[in-house]
Amino acid sequence: MIAVIFFVAILASLGVALYALFSRRGDSSQLMLRALTIRVSLSVLFFLLLLLGWYLGLLKPHGLGG
Repeated sequence: MIAVIFFVAILASLGVALYALFSRRGDSSQLMLRALTIRVSLSVLFFLLLLLGWYLGLLKPHGLGG
């Protein structure tokens, strides 16, 4: 469930950046920069949470063809 929330937030931030890219307003570059910064921050935080869950034994990796 947490993973879905992170993915939705990352995609929403990417959507805001895309909107700012095609927008003709004066502050669109600042909005795009802020949205992409948030997206990268959320991605790094999500990756660190995955690593922490693996380290604590909450997540267990498995092979695909097993």
